[in-house]
Amino acid sequence: MAEAPIFAIKNVSIAFGDKKLFSQIEVNINKGDKICLIGRNGSGKSTLLKIIAGVIEPDEGELFVQPGTKVAYMPQEPDLSKFGSLKEAIVAVLPNEDLNNDYKADIWLDKLNIDGNIDPQKASGGECRKAALAQALINEPDILLLDEPTNHLDIKTIEILEEIIQDFRGAVVVISHDRMFLSHVSKVMFWLDRGNMHSVKRGFADFENWQEEIITQEINEQNRLAKKISEETEWLHKGVTARRRRNMGRLRRLIELRKERREQIKQIGNINLNIDEGDFRSKLVIEAKHIFKNFGERAIIKDFSTRIIRGNKIGIVGPNGAGKTTLVKLLTKRLEPDSGFVRIGKNLEEAYFDQNRITLDPKKTLWQTLCDKGDHIMVQGHWRHVVAYLKDFLFKPSQANCPVAALSGGEKNRLMLAKTLAQPSNFLVLDEPTNDLDMDTLDLLQEVLDEYGGTILIVSHDRDFLDRVVSSVIYMKGDGTIFENAGSYSELLNKISEKNDEKTIAKNLSKTNDVTVKNKQMQKLSYNQERLLKILPDEIAQLEQEINDLIAELSDPNLYQTNPARFDEASTALAEKQNSKNTKEEQWLEIELIKEQLS
Repeated sequence: MAEAPIFAIKNVSIAFGDKKLFSQIEVNINKGDKICLIGRNGSGKSTLLKIIAGVIEPDEGELFVQPGTKVAYMPQEPDLSKFGSLKEAIVAVLPNEDLNNDYKADIWLDKLNIDGNIDPQKASGGECRKAALAQALINEPDILLLDEPTNHLDIKTIEILEEIIQDFRGAVVVISHDRMFLSHVSKVMFWLDRGNMHSVKRGFADFENWQEEIITQEINEQNRLAKKISEETEWLHKGVTARRRRNMGRLRRLIELRKERREQIKQIGNINLNIDEGDFRSKLVIEAKHIFKNFGERAIIKDFSTRIIRGNKIGIVGPNGAGKTTLVKLLTKRLEPDSGFVRIGKNLEEAYFDQNRITLDPKKTLWQTLCDKGDHIMVQGHWRHVVAYLKDFLFKPSQANCPVAALSGGEKNRLMLAKTLAQPSNFLVLDEPTNDLDMDTLDLLQEVLDEYGGTILIVSHDRDFLDRVVSSVIYMKGDGTIFENAGSYSELLNKISEKNDEKTIAKNLSKTNDVTVKNKQMQKLSYNQERLLKILPDEIAQLEQEINDLIAELSDPNLYQTNPARFDEASTALAEKQNSKNTKEEQWLEIELIKEQLS
């Protein structure tokens, strides 16, 4: 007999003005569920979390909560400004009878590494978010609701949060753009899509497969009922299948970039930095030689040297306060080192994205924000119609003349990215570009950066994003020491864990992907892996052609009426071939990752 849910939503609908977010949705939360809530920006994820938290009421529908169930909610933008200190903010949520038990606050201050004496108005975004997490956790709720909890957190804190959620006895519902975080913490998926709710007892790591199953099922159902496939469904289907193809191409290019960067780092390690190396020098973007930087008695950077060459895509990671932004300022000559020197190549055109520095005029329309005069904008040397360019960033044509004030937080970030990436540049500096972006926008950003022909510096705490984008990672330990690894973030973790003198860091940065762990002892690819690497691309291409043929056949609205047996046969074949293609693509990607790590 199935266990009764501790929280249930039945036939709930809500709209804001003329915009209906979702209609007649049903949700069950069971004891101990670890749920990720997925959906595009503006689909109503945060609104649904607020309904569960009791912050707002739905327009219609029923809510059921088992008596005695405690619900705690951490909003996307926690406001702690009315409190005198972060500890005071945490203690304030304790029930009146527990106010003398502020030792509970001390436990969370220690666990999340929070300085409780800091004034919230002077605290960083990461410090405020950690305090808000402590607020949500301190009363040991039965249901924990987290809206973008990883924003502004460093990687070490994100991994601590993963452990907290995994060990948490209650149910958790989390909204996040961080794919790796969701893959580590979720066992149930809720997908809010075009006003409808889908759910499945599978973790986020299987989202793309599940998404494609649902879309294919929807297309087949529309065909069976002789309906025209809606543009939205067709767009989604094309987006999911095209993304898989692009991911394969992107990985091939990344592998080549990482090989190039590995060779460059070897050369940098073997040469006298005073020597002019011809071609190496002609492609130079940034050269740093033995730079040091202290703030008071604290060493931020100790004896760091590097050369960044045209086309490098470099991530910068490290705990909050390690000096990542300081390093960027030094490398871009916004700040001078205490000793050593930084040299910048000629003809460098920089575009800088910093969410805290870019401002948007709320009274301007999206069109005016990108294009003050006329209707075309120059993007990377090509003229683009402003509406077409907005569509690239997932805005509808009808939004072009809407005011910026009407946009959600994620949509504003998307517009800021569009504005930054439209600037003439051959050097991009991106400081935390992924905050508040939904997964469709993250995919779009990855594609833009993949196609960008210039050089990129990225400061980010999004591990999956770094794995997909960068050719190397600069790791700042936090004590002034810095080193660079040519490869993915996951490979960096593996190298850190292998260093005997880095045991403490290895413990905190222990999560590596399964491929790395499983193949750590391998010396070369097996004969069968080599063979699959050669034949799988042709087999995948053949399956793609067969899938396209079946989709074209099923798109005939008369097929089901004239030949229902063939319709069922083609539908079954389509599902089988799509599953086969997915399996072969994942197999190819895994072997390519192994090959890259072995090299």
